[in-house]
Amino acid sequence: MHVLNVRNVHEALPEGLNLLYMYGHWRTSRNGPVIVANAPVTTAYSHPLERVLFWPERDANPFFHLMEALWMLAGREDVDWIAQYCKRLRDFSDDGRTFHGAYGYRWRNYFGFDQLAQVIRELIDRPDSRRCVVQMWDAREDLGNASLDLPCNTQVFFSRDRDGALDMTVANRSNDIIWGAYGANAVQFSFLQEYVAAGVGCPVGRYFQVSNNFHAYKELFHELEPLRLRVTDAVTRRYANPYVTGQVPVTVPLVQDWSRWHRELPAFFESMALSVNALVYDPQEPFFSEVAVPMRTAHEAWRRRDNPRRFEEARAALERCADDAWRVAALEWLARREKR
Repeated sequence: MHVLNVRNVHEALPEGLNLLYMYGHWRTSRNGPVIVANAPVTTAYSHPLERVLFWPERDANPFFHLMEALWMLAGREDVDWIAQYCKRLRDFSDDGRTFHGAYGYRWRNYFGFDQLAQVIRELIDRPDSRRCVVQMWDAREDLGNASLDLPCNTQVFFSRDRDGALDMTVANRSNDIIWGAYGANAVQFSFLQEYVAAGVGCPVGRYFQVSNNFHAYKELFHELEPLRLRVTDAVTRRYANPYVTGQVPVTVPLVQDWSRWHRELPAFFESMALSVNALVYDPQEPFFSEVAVPMRTAHEAWRRRDNPRRFEEARAALERCADDAWRVAALEWLARREKR
């Protein structure tokens, strides 16, 4: 077992690439050549809410990462809404309408009850409980299934540490570190952790991602070789981490008030177009009005390819985004596309 003790996902990606360089071996897979670590890898995040990835070499899509995390918390499995932010997701649906292994749907609906609500009740009633397991893998439906979308992350364990903060451990059977572990997963599960902690009424603790098969595909692994070399230069790595240097000082909590937040979440999904701005959001629950809506509005503006001012309008929408990390990452992502 290898353990990477990191501050956040921005630090984790070059560390993970370097681990594969040192301990990986090449194998074949159904998706082509892949480099795989010689043992399972645990990534231990000390600051899991620092979940935005800034490396330009990786070119992570902050719009997709943010919206997918909210889509999951809403318990959805539909293709059309989330495919607005990542078209290639359609390739992983068996029927073009839903995803077989959608995490959020499995958290909240698939097993016939809301697992997250049950975990929250358990941790409120029994703060020292060791029985808070959220299941995503269903052996009856997944084992031996040829579906295009089987859950890679299989279970989530929640427990409170000695100071009362909520720790979370995610078990993963097969983890592509570039698109998965140090991309979408870091956002998806840190949102989940923050959501459950808010329901319990406790601080967020540490996040452990246990990757049984820790790997990267050949082409992307070689493309990110310059990023791997960053781990050999501590000064460069530290300077390049906006969370450490103070470049993104303001972050907006996902949940301020539990009951208000649950009224805002379904409203956010009521509109597919820019008319989302016409929806009324509670100013005391700012994540939607001050983060999610400006991000969504900016993305909608950018998607209008026939509009010569689309980049300008997208940047204007992002000026209303109160969370520095998401705003900066989104502006940089747009700038890279405008330059092209």
